[in-house]
Amino acid sequence: MSEFENVAFGAGHDHIFLGAAHEENERRTWMVIGLCSAMMVAEIVGGTWFGSLALVADGLHMSTHAGAMLIAAMAYTYARRHASDPRFAFGTGKLGDLAGFSSAIVLAMIAALIGYEAIARILAPVPIRFSQAIPIAVVGLLVNLASIWLLSGDHHGHGHGHGHGHEHGHDHGHGHGHDHDDHHEHADEAHAATVRDHNIRSAYVHVIADAAVSVLAIVGLILARSFSWYWMDPLAGIIGALVIANWSWGLMRDTGGILLDMNPDRRMAENVRRVVEQHGDTVLDLHVWRVGPGHLSAIVSVATDDTERNPSFYHAALATFNGLSHVTVEVNRRQALA
Repeated sequence: MSEFENVAFGAGHDHIFLGAAHEENERRTWMVIGLCSAMMVAEIVGGTWFGSLALVADGLHMSTHAGAMLIAAMAYTYARRHASDPRFAFGTGKLGDLAGFSSAIVLAMIAALIGYEAIARILAPVPIRFSQAIPIAVVGLLVNLASIWLLSGDHHGHGHGHGHGHEHGHDHGHGHGHDHDDHHEHADEAHAATVRDHNIRSAYVHVIADAAVSVLAIVGLILARSFSWYWMDPLAGIIGALVIANWSWGLMRDTGGILLDMNPDRRMAENVRRVVEQHGDTVLDLHVWRVGPGHLSAIVSVATDDTERNPSFYHAALATFNGLSHVTVEVNRRQALA
């Protein structure tokens, strides 16, 4: 014999698991799209009008980042508008992670293209128009700095709301010195992984990557012009491609784990098990995964000898964990399992 019950803590039972700063991040992303689009149009039109191939090329390059921003913005908008759609079993909170994974792939493609072009220029150098290239790189850097300022805020995952400050079950009986510090460090990392908004993070990485490439391009162009080190320009491109590829891999790894329902906070699972088993019960099965920024879901199967304990008993015990937004409990009687 077994009993089932599921509860969405702190969010009713509407399965809305969006990040606390969802609407604010959505507005910021649309603002950056407007800025990048205006710069893109100005460069392409101006380059065509004045016959500057470098200006047109930079405008087309800007369009790739505007496209990446568009993925993020549309994910925010769609997730918000369909947050209550019953077709999504656990809401639309993971749509931002899907958009972040897609953006990571775009970043990897950009890194590959930059690396290919840089190697091609090393093998077959092309003349550089320094008087045009350097001002374009400077303007591009300024646009990226403005975009970074607009997107700065919650990309590191320090949001508030349901995901903030969940209990980690610290054991004050041991864990002093370095062990105690490591315990808190790992707990903080797990908490950050739980609340981080990977959609705004992907947009932020795009503009940071573009800004880094702009800085490298400016340095490479100045050195090439000043000392005739023409190889510095493609070398700067290769370094930029490697940096972007590294960021792309990190974003792909983190978002891919969430899309595959990897548990981002093992300590939460350990604490859930500890709370359930502290009165002699046994956890038969336990799964914890992220359903949105700051929201974890759990399925717990329990075996107990106490006939008075029903799913509501365990829900009340687990309600102390902030960030554990949706819990499904199955209670089995040990006599029935024998």
